Amino acid sequence: MARLLVGLVAVAVAFSVYALVDCLLFARARVRGLPKLVWVFIVLLFPVIGAVLWFLIGRGRKNPRLQPVYRTVGPDDDPDFLGNLRAEPVTDAQLRELEQQLAEVDDDPDAGRADTGRSER
Repeated sequence: MARLLVGLVAVAVAFSVYALVDCLLFARARVRGLPKLVWVFIVLLFPVIGAVLWFLIGRGRKNPRLQPVYRTVGPDDDPDFLGNLRAEPVTDAQLRELEQQLAEVDDDPDAGRADTGRSER
């Protein structure tokens, strides 16, 4: 009988501590019924009953209106971004022009460098 009583007390303490931590870490905007500080005192003053009341009354459900409407989406997952991409083929003339520009940059070592106004010594 004593083992059962010790077990029940241990379960009640664990449940009350869990409820207290949950109450402290719960978002203030989602708490129902009473202010968050009052719920903490209820859980502390009435350990098992306060914990049960916290889970039944005080702990609000997720509210979709409180969730952010916009979320960050990478460009690979964004259908709007992907829809705006157009695969325009590069013509041979454009390719030759780009190759010529690269060849000019390779021939002239100062072409790619920005002019800083300093003279080299």
